[in-house]
Amino acid sequence: MDEKNNEKIKESAKLEEHEHVEHEDIIPPELEALLHTDPRTGLNAAEIDERQKTFGMNELPERKTNPFLKFLRYFTGPMSYLIEMACVLSALVSDWLDFGLILALLLVNAGIGYGEERKAESALAALRQTLALKTRSWRDGKLQEIDVRALVPGDVIVLRIGDIIPADARLLGLGVNGEQSEAELQIDQSALTGESLPVAKIKGSTVYSSSIVKQGQQLAVVTKTGTQTFIGRAASLIAITAEQGHFQKVINKIANVLVVSTVLLVGIVLAYQMIKYQGTPEGDWRVVVKNCLVLTVAAIPVGLPTVMSVTMAVGAKQLSRKKVIVKRLTAIEELASVSVLCSDKTGTLTLNELTFDEPYLAPGYTSDDILLYSYLAAEPGANDPIESAVRRAAEDTLDVLQKREDSHSVPGYKVTAFQPFNPVTKMTQATILNLKNDQHFRVAKGAPQAIVIIELVGGNDDAVNAVNALARRGLRALGVAKSIPNDPEKFELVGMISLLDPPRTDSAETIRDCNSLGVEVKMITGDQHIIAKEVAGRMGMSRVILDANHLVDPSKSEDEVTEHCKRADGFAQVIPEHKYRVVELLQNKGLLVGMTGDGVNDAPALKKADVGIAVSGCTDAARSAADIVLLAPGLSTIIDGIRVSRAIFQRLRSYALYRITSTIHFLMFMFVVTLVEDWNMPAILLIMICVLNDAATLVISVDNTQISTKPDKWRIGQLLTLSTILSVFLAGLSFGHFYVARDIFHVTPYELNSIMYLHISSAPHFTIFSTRLPGFWWENMPHWIFFVCVIGTQILALLFSVYGVFGEAHGVAPCGWAWGLAVLGISFVYFMILDVVKVYVLRIWSFGLTATLCPTPGRKAKLASRLAETKEKEYSDKLWNKMAIHVAAHELEYGLRQ
Repeated sequence: MDEKNNEKIKESAKLEEHEHVEHEDIIPPELEALLHTDPRTGLNAAEIDERQKTFGMNELPERKTNPFLKFLRYFTGPMSYLIEMACVLSALVSDWLDFGLILALLLVNAGIGYGEERKAESALAALRQTLALKTRSWRDGKLQEIDVRALVPGDVIVLRIGDIIPADARLLGLGVNGEQSEAELQIDQSALTGESLPVAKIKGSTVYSSSIVKQGQQLAVVTKTGTQTFIGRAASLIAITAEQGHFQKVINKIANVLVVSTVLLVGIVLAYQMIKYQGTPEGDWRVVVKNCLVLTVAAIPVGLPTVMSVTMAVGAKQLSRKKVIVKRLTAIEELASVSVLCSDKTGTLTLNELTFDEPYLAPGYTSDDILLYSYLAAEPGANDPIESAVRRAAEDTLDVLQKREDSHSVPGYKVTAFQPFNPVTKMTQATILNLKNDQHFRVAKGAPQAIVIIELVGGNDDAVNAVNALARRGLRALGVAKSIPNDPEKFELVGMISLLDPPRTDSAETIRDCNSLGVEVKMITGDQHIIAKEVAGRMGMSRVILDANHLVDPSKSEDEVTEHCKRADGFAQVIPEHKYRVVELLQNKGLLVGMTGDGVNDAPALKKADVGIAVSGCTDAARSAADIVLLAPGLSTIIDGIRVSRAIFQRLRSYALYRITSTIHFLMFMFVVTLVEDWNMPAILLIMICVLNDAATLVISVDNTQISTKPDKWRIGQLLTLSTILSVFLAGLSFGHFYVARDIFHVTPYELNSIMYLHISSAPHFTIFSTRLPGFWWENMPHWIFFVCVIGTQILALLFSVYGVFGEAHGVAPCGWAWGLAVLGISFVYFMILDVVKVYVLRIWSFGLTATLCPTPGRKAKLASRLAETKEKEYSDKLWNKMAIHVAAHELEYGLRQ
């Protein structure tokens, strides 16, 4: 009767098989032919030499950068080229003051950038260090210890517990001496694939270079070496990723506009003066070039790279105090613009440590019971993550284990016999003496199939359903059984332990904070699909997790795959190439992408992303490929990084808007007044404007800012348009000063020089109080240091003008306090008028307005595309929301049934 009941139970409840999906290694036929080496003898010397010539050494090629050439790269770009040309011309006309000033600015800017980034290590060198150095291989009939770099395809190697696998290899199902072996190898490949649990490998399975043998031993034949290995392909992806940074592209666009404008207008002035003064001393080319050189130096923002580098360097120091180390300065600005953060799961969002989850308990047993019995059946000192998780959970929870004096025993119990894990039965068993009643009992722990289904408990329908429910959520289940009193051969079920690599305590909050800052978090993992969904749900994310096959589905277009990437909350069962492709697809859509990770498998994507972020405890490969390194565990410090980077972005944008405005204003006014009125400002006054104003704006790096609640973005069109509008207003004021002072008050030419110097120094400079934030200037008052420095430089300019410090030899005469205070007061009040103009320009600004006012074919097409995309997104969002509601309802209904 009991047997019939058991048969019914087995028929009604069956264990569901969840296949472990793994990357399949493709071996070409010509390579396959070389892999049938006799495991008893291995390769001979002639075969080894021939294969080394064909396949090369088992190493990753090193690419070193000359430090001097790396330093010289900081002198490239349109802005740098113009400044360097000005430096050369100043030397040709013996203008050594300008020469020294320009050369100093160039060297300071290059020195800051190079000094901050020289700490970056080579990602390829770090990848190389993850390889084992020595291995044992059968060669010429002998077991030899050889250098890993000497391995070739076809070599027969020995893999034992603790070994770092030296090359991609195929397990032969043989022991070290050639005997048949059915034992599994437990391989930790989390640093390669991101899987949180060790993977069981059997005969014919492929094991990958740099993974670690956690259990078992076998012979294996090497299939791939060097750059052809799994890790080698990751290195290749890093090597080909050498794109120009987003910030550098923005600066180059701004520089191109300013450089072209400067060269064009100064070129016209040069030609005008050469023709007008031809045959006179003023028409000598050296005099004309010197005049135009001074004009160029005053016009071009020579301090722009320096101010931006100093601002980012100060920001890097602020971030270091929050345990965020910046390796590439421009990554600070780019982090402020990141709208998608792709995060590795294992070790980043999770602990990369198996922990005890909510167990299934048989009637009559408690959580403490299952912990105690599983602890008694755990192998002491075993280097196994599952055993370690069980022992750690018991030691942290049970009072009886916390109060014991001897860490090797359990008070009240004595282990009299122990059977370690048997790969055939998949169980660990222990015989225990209860010291209180002097009775023996047995405890078994292992795979649920071994305890639930087979003879131990004779079947248990509820337990089978529990195992299936746990497996569907990606939880590793371990069955625990105990023999009944007075019958050590008959077992009853205690329960099912569930194990999971859990999210970090701060991961869910960090994801919420990222979302509140407008940054979408996407989880990317090499782990199984069901595990990814479970972890995503625990962190409060939607469970729209795509299988990696979606990324390479030939039946879908590139646009479809990209749209799926944008919609998904995460990706599972990915390999390094997949992570790289996710980042690439999102970037192709115009998104700025951040990538976090800690393993070798993350390195290519870290390098490809606009901002690569290596988390605490990362491998050397990840640390070297990243732009930013987090020293504190988890992702919570990235929130500090985003907030600080956005504050720095606002300072950079503030300075850029101010500097472009002042440059366009200067060119506009000086070009017209030179051609129409034949008036030139003395060179010494132009140099003082350049030196004092740029020196003052260096302290913008400590100014107060308004932090945006969404990713910042450089809107070049808006920036240049607003700068031009403000410049026109400033130019109007400049012409007003010029003509009022000359034609109404009839000041002398030298007094006019002093008046116009003070005006051109102060009026554009005070606009930085307006450009420092998008709203009205009083909404966020400037930092006192910044305010004092700006006002201080203008007071100094006031004294220069009032007292005519440079003398008539330089064309300067005192203008008096009345003019000085009047000019300074008007400039200060005028920035408030410009502030109102700025606010209303920004309020009405939109791309649609631009496309309407300047309807070029490109803008029309872009506007139509944006409108269509907006409608499609609204429609898609409705569908996805409906789907999410149905999925949630289904999961709730299923959970209630369970």
